[in-house]
Amino acid sequence: MNYLSDGGIFVVQTLCGLIVLALNLRFLMQISRANYYNPIAQGLVKATNPLISPFRAVLPVIGRIDLANLMAAWVCQTLGIVLTMLLATGTPFMPVYLLWSVVAIIASVLNLYFFALLILVIASWLAPYSANPALELVREITEPICAPVRRVIPALGGLDFSIIVIFIGLSLLENNLLVRPLAALLNMPRGLVFGF
Repeated sequence: MNYLSDGGIFVVQTLCGLIVLALNLRFLMQISRANYYNPIAQGLVKATNPLISPFRAVLPVIGRIDLANLMAAWVCQTLGIVLTMLLATGTPFMPVYLLWSVVAIIASVLNLYFFALLILVIASWLAPYSANPALELVREITEPICAPVRRVIPALGGLDFSIIVIFIGLSLLENNLLVRPLAALLNMPRGLVFGF
């Protein structure tokens, strides 16, 4: 029975994590105004539209922030936490799960930026002038956080040190300033959500 519940937890966490990741990626695409005609962007929009459309009638888009997208991610993450806790401890819904979902979404966004920057660094060594749609999307998503730092720390001898500063900032946000302190404050169990 324990193996079945562990397997169920793994499936719930993985599926919910991937769905929330896709919704957060779409959110970052909208904020960064990524090229909508990129085939990967179009595929992501088509895949996530069924999850977002129920909230679209109620929640507006404010500037670049799509509230329907955020609500869909929050609801999916909360549902994943509820199912995980039900399988792991038998505990039904508790209001703190709503706050745990917010922490999980923030962690997911920070992880998305971390891995997007990592891909960008590796691609700059292996294929610096590639026009691959995936790399174009990564460049467009990371540009809003890279550009301000680049203005302060310009490239020296062709090396972009701004990304190192951003990696340090992301690590501080996750470990010291935001995610882990919030998780500790809310008594959020480790390993509750995919990637955290």
